[in-house]
Amino acid sequence: MSPRQAAASPGPVDALLLPEFFKALSDPTRVRLVACMIKCGRACTVSEVADCCSVDFSVVSRHLAMLEQSGLLTAEKKGRSVHYAARHQHLSGMLRALADAIDACNPEDPSCCGGACGCGTDKT
Repeated sequence: MSPRQAAASPGPVDALLLPEFFKALSDPTRVRLVACMIKCGRACTVSEVADCCSVDFSVVSRHLAMLEQSGLLTAEKKGRSVHYAARHQHLSGMLRALADAIDACNPEDPSCCGGACGCGTDKT
């Protein structure tokens, strides 16, 4: 299959390669913040999260807001502070589904999807 044919043949992998997800993780500081939130395992205030990296509080706040908008974190306002938490199951589910879609679209794998993913392999 040519790249043109692949682009014209949508499959599950297309729906899972979300630009906003990868944009959220395209910044090294945001990646560190997500890792920190995942390992922390609880909701944290912006000031608590800012302690884990050498970035100004306001910058951390903007990064956390973007991560929340992209669906990687939840945010809950409590009084004057906002508590952020990693969406563990959502994040692992997205990554697992993407990995499964990529694996299913491997025409060199005998258990390939038979072309349903747009890989161009018809095993019927």
